[in-house]
Amino acid sequence: MSSGVAAGPDQVSLGVLVAAVDRDVIDAAVAGCGVGAKRSDGKLPPHVVAYLTMALCLFPDDDYEEVATKVTGSLSRWGCWDASWAVPTASGITQARKRLGPKVMSEVFEGVAAPVATSDTRGAWLRGWRLLAIDGFEVDLPDTPGNAGEFGYAGSGGNRSAFPKARVVAVAECGTHAFLAGEVGAYAVGENTLAQRLYPRLRPDELLTADRGFYSWEAWDTAAATGAALLWRAPAQLALPVVTVLPDGTYLTVLISPKVRGAGRRRQILAAAEAGQDIHPDEAHLVRVVEYDIPDREGNGTGELIVLLSSITDPADAAADELAAAYHQRWEQETANDQLKTHLRGPGKLLRSRLPDLVHQEIWAWLTVHYALSVLIARAAEAADLDPDRISYSRVLRITRRTATGTAGFSPSGLD
Repeated sequence: MSSGVAAGPDQVSLGVLVAAVDRDVIDAAVAGCGVGAKRSDGKLPPHVVAYLTMALCLFPDDDYEEVATKVTGSLSRWGCWDASWAVPTASGITQARKRLGPKVMSEVFEGVAAPVATSDTRGAWLRGWRLLAIDGFEVDLPDTPGNAGEFGYAGSGGNRSAFPKARVVAVAECGTHAFLAGEVGAYAVGENTLAQRLYPRLRPDELLTADRGFYSWEAWDTAAATGAALLWRAPAQLALPVVTVLPDGTYLTVLISPKVRGAGRRRQILAAAEAGQDIHPDEAHLVRVVEYDIPDREGNGTGELIVLLSSITDPADAAADELAAAYHQRWEQETANDQLKTHLRGPGKLLRSRLPDLVHQEIWAWLTVHYALSVLIARAAEAADLDPDRISYSRVLRITRRTATGTAGFSPSGLD
């Protein structure tokens, strides 16, 4: 990202997490997962553990006790920490995380991850549609028997990865890089399988962009059924018969379900589409195709043909150049992945968690912290009338870490 503009120190602190992740959301997640506070929890009731787990993601280079010291060091000024209490030990924090379990943080993320972009956010919209992208990434985990059994490795034999890997597929808001939904699975669970669980959550005012690896009839059919607009790159082998050439040079085609057997029935569907007749959505979808060339960077004449499929069939609703520009906003999710893995976590670093349940917990806490920072950046960009891309993520992260000590505004008392 550009290193141009950053939010001021007074805008960022561990309070960013408290502001983005309301205590009520955590309490609801705790209650829903049946892990409510007990007097035996002492200084580490569930809601404190949730914030502490997020703080562990904010400070990946520090051990448990160092992070706990940073979070609790000046809490006495807030009247919510007794200065005579000792900072929790690493083993105490681990036990508290085990009590919190694997599901609370995913519920917390679900509770806070609402769309961030407003009508004033630059790069976030195609006309009335909120631009989203779906993509996947891998997460390296500590090499423990539990993690290996739960998540598995990439490859096998001599080509096996050095560490177990979790797979994450997430939907992000292009304009703000904020992750809005995700699925976590073992490495052997394919991206398309995890993505299929996300499509039903789309809304009619959203436009989902996706690379060609995500296309299948089932995926398109599931996503289209939500009423959301779709803009996906077509795989090279997909047959796209021309139904109607449109005035802007795009054309209409039909995507036919693989369950439709026989060339005769396929010809009937195509003929119906050419005649402007309705086609049954269980059998086929009428879509618009946008084709354009991207010149090669080396100048050797090996440019690339991009073929896009869109459910926006009327050029009056979105021109071809608008769709092409919107598709390339999909790369903003690559930026989000980079922020998450390179800046927030650190390049080549493993997660902390040595137990599968804690891996799930940590991944969702990690996504939640990224969401909180994305909200901060988006609001700062709007206040300065800038594209959020102009706000330096790495600089905001550095300021957040520097100002975090003693600024967490949450009470350790789970019984108040």
